[in-house]
Amino acid sequence: MSAYHIVLVHFPIALWTTAVLAIFVRAFSDGEFAKACDRALLPLLTLSIIMGGAAFIIGLMVWPLPTVTSTPLGRNHMLSASWSLSYWILLTIVRWRAGEALWRGMGRWIMAGLAAIGGGLLTVTGTLGGHLTGTSTAVSEVLRFLGWEIYTTYYVPDFTLAIIVVASVILLAIGFWGRSRFAG
Repeated sequence: MSAYHIVLVHFPIALWTTAVLAIFVRAFSDGEFAKACDRALLPLLTLSIIMGGAAFIIGLMVWPLPTVTSTPLGRNHMLSASWSLSYWILLTIVRWRAGEALWRGMGRWIMAGLAAIGGGLLTVTGTLGGHLTGTSTAVSEVLRFLGWEIYTTYYVPDFTLAIIVVASVILLAIGFWGRSRFAG
């Protein structure tokens, strides 16, 4: 049954990778092709969430939660898979709610940055899943260089918490500034 999960995860990986590319194209261009990429983005993201959710559920059916959480690598994979799915759901909601206005001003660059973060989460999740199936990649060495050991449970260092708090305050300020600027 694990083969079903392994095959199924490649669909959201491909769809989210395509979404990252579509967002980059739209962020850097206002041409017809970029606008066509944007029109395809919401259906692409919606399908990727459905496929990602299915892969997540099948993964839990194949490897029950007590089994997956019994090892640090399994916990890390569950964490990153949960983060990835949640992140892409939120990015889809942002695109859906903001509409075409998203691509004006700073919104395009924020979306490009968010797409890059989503691609990074996707890469980490896939790398950890590959390790669980015995297929390691060079990304593991990059994670190790950044201070993350994939065979021990992730933790959030104090400096990372500080960065999250500062980034949250900055994002809230940008949101309030944008709301007041465009509301009047």
